[in-house]
Amino acid sequence: MQGDTPAPTIRLVYPLINKVTLSLNHFSIRTMDLDATQRFYERVLGLTVGPRPNFPFPGLWMYRGDHDSYTNAVVHIIGMDRNDPEGLKRYLGDRDVSSLHGSGAVDHVAFFATGLAAMRAHLRSLGVAARERTVPDLGLHQVFLDDPNGVVIELNYPAAEEAATRS
Repeated sequence: MQGDTPAPTIRLVYPLINKVTLSLNHFSIRTMDLDATQRFYERVLGLTVGPRPNFPFPGLWMYRGDHDSYTNAVVHIIGMDRNDPEGLKRYLGDRDVSSLHGSGAVDHVAFFATGLAAMRAHLRSLGVAARERTVPDLGLHQVFLDDPNGVVIELNYPAAEEAATRS
């Protein structure tokens, strides 16, 4: 079944993060037309709408394969509501609607990751700023950073790794 195919894994070889692994998790698109975007991914790529956490903004998660695991939600569609932008602004930050064409509509690229403590040390050593939050519904701890082009990179760690750093 296509939902059971593991994503390719990238092993980073830098000394401070040699115990970190990454595999592609999902990409997100911001859109003013949630319905048209949903139809495109359903009709063109054969993805299906599945469960999504109760975020404070409209959106859909499009799955490849079954809906039993959020790891199959490969495209996250973020609906922009001109009449109520505050939930999205608070959660993901503000973006100018005029930038939402072409690759400007890509909000972020996400990876599954391990080695949270090593990555934190690596980011500190490079002076790279990061934002973190835990999503209890998914058992994930997320680290967000910006690439030089302003693309947000999201690293998704098991929440247990973050909890272990506090004990």
